[in-house]
Amino acid sequence: MSSDNGYTPLTYRIAFASLQGMGIDLARKLLDVVGSEEQFFAMSEKDLRALTRGRSKIYGDVYRRECLLRAVQEEVFVREHGIAVSYFTDSSYPHRLLEAPDAPAMIYSLGKCNLESAHVISVVGTRHATQYGIRCCDTLIGELAQRLPDLVVVSGLAYGIDIAAHRAALKHGVPTVAVLPRGLNRIYPASHRPDAIAIAKHGGMLLTDYTSQDAVQKSNFLARNRIVAALSDCTVVVESAGSGGALVTASLAMSYNRDVMAVPGRCGDEYSAGCNKLIATNKAALITGAEDLMAAMRWEGISTAPQQLGFFPELTREEQAVVDAIRDHGEIHLNTLADVLHVPVYKLMSTLVELDCKKIITTLPGCRYSMT
Repeated sequence: MSSDNGYTPLTYRIAFASLQGMGIDLARKLLDVVGSEEQFFAMSEKDLRALTRGRSKIYGDVYRRECLLRAVQEEVFVREHGIAVSYFTDSSYPHRLLEAPDAPAMIYSLGKCNLESAHVISVVGTRHATQYGIRCCDTLIGELAQRLPDLVVVSGLAYGIDIAAHRAALKHGVPTVAVLPRGLNRIYPASHRPDAIAIAKHGGMLLTDYTSQDAVQKSNFLARNRIVAALSDCTVVVESAGSGGALVTASLAMSYNRDVMAVPGRCGDEYSAGCNKLIATNKAALITGAEDLMAAMRWEGISTAPQQLGFFPELTREEQAVVDAIRDHGEIHLNTLADVLHVPVYKLMSTLVELDCKKIITTLPGCRYSMT
């Protein structure tokens, strides 16, 4: 229902959630004082400042009016693209996220995934993943998938360990949540767009607290780590240098009273230094596989038989052509495959993701592919 000025309750919520510095703690405090989102925008700047004793620019008349105008445009965007909106007072807002004092007041998502699942882990690490780290992601998530049928894997869709975790989840039939550092109008990085489509298509979710109009800033990438950490029961660091976003996520997880675990690496390896330090300083539990993680979390899993794939999985003509080319070459680089098939790389990527999800091919480091 719209008010006399044409604004809907959703308009006010989007505008309120987009106020600078707005999180659920500040939102609760302001609403306790002013009564409602609509009232916050209806009051004059003078009355708001007097009532809240605040000096922030969010009380300015011009600033609030601009927020409402952008909210109107965002409301059109989410409705046209089927984007789900969860406000912190909605029953659909994830209960784990509510426990973080700096959680966003509003989240936007595409895809259907049970964020209230009993077993949710985040997997993070360096953008410069080694073959060891990628293999660790695949092994850990594959083992957990066999023991925990309600497993959900959260990560950030970034290069390296993040995308390796998402791809492992897709490969093993595990719903995965990609937390994005920008609005849902564009996927970043663009090369991971086929993976993002597969995530939403195969029971996962693309999630962000940014609108389609928000500028992409460096701070967004670290800010989204709080959501990655808060959505999960535990954060697993697979590979990390001595500093970086993965360690920030681990620190945030600890601040939310979440468990942190790390996969050890060899002494002297640059991208194992962070993991080894977390373990050495007792900030993370050492894990080498699913059994270690489940024991640390006191999760009781079930024994399940591996899923039997058909001998002759049904393939489209495009998929069959890709399979034939990879089988002929044994192992092939993405660019070479595109040349062989005379298909643009951007079109080829979606087919490769589908074949990986069907466990017909395996994605290797360095944009190479082989038969599974």
